[in-house]
Amino acid sequence: MSFDLAVLAMGASADAVSARAMYERCTSGNHVEGEPDERVIGFYACLRSRFPDHPPYAEINPWMSMPLSIGIDHVVMNLGSSARSDAALRAIEELAAEYRLVVWDPQSQDAFLPGAGIAG
Repeated sequence: MSFDLAVLAMGASADAVSARAMYERCTSGNHVEGEPDERVIGFYACLRSRFPDHPPYAEINPWMSMPLSIGIDHVVMNLGSSARSDAALRAIEELAAEYRLVVWDPQSQDAFLPGAGIAG
C-alpha cells in the first residue's frame, strides 16, 4: 500500500482548492516554466540527503517510486504505508515548515502549512 504527498511553493494564504488545482497541474505534466523556487530546491536537497531517491539508496527507503517528481514549484512523493515512512513523514513536515511550503495530501484533500495550522 502506498500514498502520495506533495509540497507546493505557495503562499501562506493557500487553501485546499488552490492547492488541489496546483497539484493537478503539476501531476498532469503542465509544469510552469521559469526559475526554480529556492524553497523547493532547499527542501529537496535536505530531504534527499536523509532519504536518497537516486543511488546509493538509504538502507531504509520510504519511497515507492523514484526518483521523486520535482518541478520548479513542487515535490511529489509516493511513500509506502509502513513504519519506514514515519521518519520520512516527520522530515517532510519539518522541512516543509522550515522552507514555508504547503503540504498537500491528495488522499484526504487536505492542505496545510506546517507550523501555521490548516489552510483548507
